[in-house]
Amino acid sequence: MNDYLAVLIAFVCVFTVLGVAEGLRRTFKLPVEFTRKFVHVGVGMWAWGTAALFQDKWFAIIPPASFILLNYISYRRDVFKGMESGDRSNLGTVYFPIAFVALILVFFDYDKRLFVAALMPLTWGDAFAAVIGKLKGAHKYKVIGGTRSLEGSLVMLVVSFVAVWMTILIFYHSAMIALIVALPVAILATLVEAVSPWGLDNLLVPASSVLGIMLMLSFLV
Repeated sequence: MNDYLAVLIAFVCVFTVLGVAEGLRRTFKLPVEFTRKFVHVGVGMWAWGTAALFQDKWFAIIPPASFILLNYISYRRDVFKGMESGDRSNLGTVYFPIAFVALILVFFDYDKRLFVAALMPLTWGDAFAAVIGKLKGAHKYKVIGGTRSLEGSLVMLVVSFVAVWMTILIFYHSAMIALIVALPVAILATLVEAVSPWGLDNLLVPASSVLGIMLMLSFLV
């Protein structure tokens, strides 16, 4: 596909996700924590679109790089209300596109599969952990800059495992390889998320995930 068209599609998809999130928030009076994670998942899944549609990494980084600035403006001015938590110490919405850009720059030409798989624990695991932890998190523990729950961390582990397992299975067509890679990566991502303050999990989870995936695959493929 033409990279100019891919950029246009990327912006349409992301703004559609933002629009749907805001519509859900206003129509159903949903909590911001839910709509934030709706955006989180929608944007994270664009990793698949990036890998499939773009030919040049310098075009591929245009949408996420743009949202580094746009998300910072929203963080300061509360522009996209459906994705802002109101926590002024949490720059997670800015860190997410930074991680997206970094993974594209490092892995797009090397192996697009690593870029996609590395974002899945953050995309799915972190999102479900936050929502379930907020709703059902009875056993709390504190880290610098925030509070987690054992229930949320358990959900992070399970959902990250499933997301990575399915991604590796799709790419490598081996249930055994997917299993051997997904379990330690999910454990690592869960531990990193549990101790990451101030929204830094949006940087540290994909970084640790890609390192774990690369290490496991180096022994298996």
